[in-house]
Amino acid sequence: MEAYCFKCKAKRDIKDPVAEFNAKGSPVTTGTCSVCGTKMFRMGNTDAHAGLERPVIQKTPGNKRPAKRSGKLVIVESPAKAKTVQRFLGKGYQVQASVGHVRDLLKSTLSVDVQNDFAPKYRVPNEKKAVVKEIKAKAAAAEEVFLATDPDREGEAISWHLLEAAEIEPALARRVVFHEITRPAIEEAFSHPREIDMRLVNAQQTRRILDRLVGYSLSPLLWAKVRGRLSAGRVQSVAVRLIVDREREIEAFAPQEYWTVEAELTKRGDTVKKHHFFARLLKVDEKDVGLEKEIPLANESEVKPLLADLEGAQWSVLKVKKGERRRSPPPPFTTSTLQQEASRRLNFTAKRTMMVAQQLYEGIGLNGDSAVGLITYMRTDSTNVSKIAQKEAREFVAEKYGADFLPPEPPQYKTRAKGAQEAHEAIRPTSAMREPKAIEGFLTKEQFRLYQLIWQRFVASQMAAAVYDTVSVDIEAKHERTYLFRAAGSVVKFPGFLAVYEEAKEEDAAAPDPAEGEGKRLPPLIDGDPLSLIRLIPEQHFTQPPPRYTEATLVKALEEYGIGRPSTYAPTIATIQQRGYVLREEKRLAPTETGIIVNDLLVDHFPEIVDVGFTARMEEELDEIAAGEREWTPVLHEFYGPFAQQVKAAEADMPNVNAGPEFVGRDCPLCGKPLVMRYGRYGKFIGCSGFPECRHVEPLLEKVGVACPKDGGDLIERKTRKGRVFYGCANYPNCDWTSWKKPAPQKCPACGGLMVAANKNTAACTVCGTQAPLETAAAEAA
Repeated sequence: MEAYCFKCKAKRDIKDPVAEFNAKGSPVTTGTCSVCGTKMFRMGNTDAHAGLERPVIQKTPGNKRPAKRSGKLVIVESPAKAKTVQRFLGKGYQVQASVGHVRDLLKSTLSVDVQNDFAPKYRVPNEKKAVVKEIKAKAAAAEEVFLATDPDREGEAISWHLLEAAEIEPALARRVVFHEITRPAIEEAFSHPREIDMRLVNAQQTRRILDRLVGYSLSPLLWAKVRGRLSAGRVQSVAVRLIVDREREIEAFAPQEYWTVEAELTKRGDTVKKHHFFARLLKVDEKDVGLEKEIPLANESEVKPLLADLEGAQWSVLKVKKGERRRSPPPPFTTSTLQQEASRRLNFTAKRTMMVAQQLYEGIGLNGDSAVGLITYMRTDSTNVSKIAQKEAREFVAEKYGADFLPPEPPQYKTRAKGAQEAHEAIRPTSAMREPKAIEGFLTKEQFRLYQLIWQRFVASQMAAAVYDTVSVDIEAKHERTYLFRAAGSVVKFPGFLAVYEEAKEEDAAAPDPAEGEGKRLPPLIDGDPLSLIRLIPEQHFTQPPPRYTEATLVKALEEYGIGRPSTYAPTIATIQQRGYVLREEKRLAPTETGIIVNDLLVDHFPEIVDVGFTARMEEELDEIAAGEREWTPVLHEFYGPFAQQVKAAEADMPNVNAGPEFVGRDCPLCGKPLVMRYGRYGKFIGCSGFPECRHVEPLLEKVGVACPKDGGDLIERKTRKGRVFYGCANYPNCDWTSWKKPAPQKCPACGGLMVAANKNTAACTVCGTQAPLETAAAEAA
């Protein structure tokens, strides 16, 4: 038997060992060093203790009293939120930030005990141990602990993890929920505390475990079969499939030619040009005209005989129909609609929208005062509005615009999202009286633009409908055949909510039908009025393929399919770009080669994982867990059994796919290894094949086919650090010419200068400002 000898400074045999127990009842062996004779001891049971009975130690109560608890501890997620909440609670309350999640599944392993009812194995990350230790100490000294994390499943789960990790006594813990950080909302929440809702915790926990089971099973499979650093996810893989399927629809699309015919007309004898109006051909001899109609006008040869006949026709007004149309305001924002509208109006990504919205929610200092929350909670799928907020909005509208701009009763909007949590509120300003311009000086540019959008949308949602005067005119042209043309006009009679806000047009919406006459005013006409033909306008068209998704339209699709929830849209879109599965090209999402390969493998071997319907049903089951209608472990059992079998089969059957590097034909200037094409969050770039040992990277210089106006070099597409596209000279830094707008291929017709794309349809000269149609620019260049 050995022990450490402090004199010899080495382990030595114990001479004459004696087994005993110390004053605390712990086993110890004493003796002397077999070399130098120094006394030695060894703690713990040894063979010498065999048969000895451990003494019973009677603990005598000391005079030390338990620490007296005082004060109330409030725990929130972020320091910014803590600062704002502290302002409203005042003395007696101490607000502490957890800085997000304090506990999670281990990253190094699956961390889910599949054999033990999917018990998760949580740990406190090293970077959070100090935070948890501080919260634990403060909670031990507080008489009450209020868990004031966000009012959704994620927030409920954070509260539960705090309770567990910081060992907070359940009897002292209270859960408080508020949807806006204002004094009335916080006072109301603290007057009605509750226990942690384990239904919400279990729903979030189930989502986390499902995502871990899928990710940790499929990602290693992709590393083995495709290449390293790939991943798959329960929601992200469905999003990639939507984008890949759309790309294939575009590739398979065969455009169809068709023609339309419009007539420029005026009342007979009226020579005032501004009284001219336009009408579109709808019928020939009572047969409908148009694509897939009885008379399709599929080519020019079908149009020419009609034009010749119409030149000699007699034109007259057949019927004038006047009416009134009401246009209701849009509902206040949900997470999905906010992300869509911010993308269309502000050019914000979903991630950027949520980051700025979080700042507005957590609080901004105004007029030198402490911070105040400017909007309600930004992760919601509900369009509900509190009665207090409605009352304040109505008071504001009545004072600012007049009682005519108010509907008789506050509007009630129906939430369209599947599984919407009706207890939540829509995203709205915490006070309608806080007009954007009044606080612009206290906000960053991004904060102001997003706050203005939210404020305008909410105030408009509580206003009266807009009213239009409409007129529809059927026009008859008779010669050898009989033709029906239609003209339409509509003008705003009463602006209603349009006085504050008009929703941006959807990026993929069809062009407005000229027959509807939106915003057009027709001259006074009555039945039987004779008309004169000014000119006929035949126009060739081709059907267009479905457009690629934008972030806005992808969010809309995910919501409509019931895939994901408000908290998942932005992270999903960011992840599929970070993984190199999708590129963002001029606001459109395009799949990469890697994205297509991975998608096809998953479709073949894991059809349910990338199935829209299956993923939506899983979301519904999570909603049922949150509502207490379903237990969480059976959901995991039902999913994992078939899934595990698919993984096992795929390990044997999934082919090895070469998605290897795409060589660019040059060697790395640092290490000499071949350079390859890589995909990053903001698109393609060139990197060293020796990564990660060599981290050399170069931008991919994509030429736009136009010469630099400064030195004649090639103009190329570049990106800023934040991923914004701009255009510059390939000879940089010797030439510093740059432009945010894409150079157009034509020369300016007025001065010969460089033209750039001013918008989708117009090119503008960078020298003299002359404008020309962008399509014409391309045609002239050709």
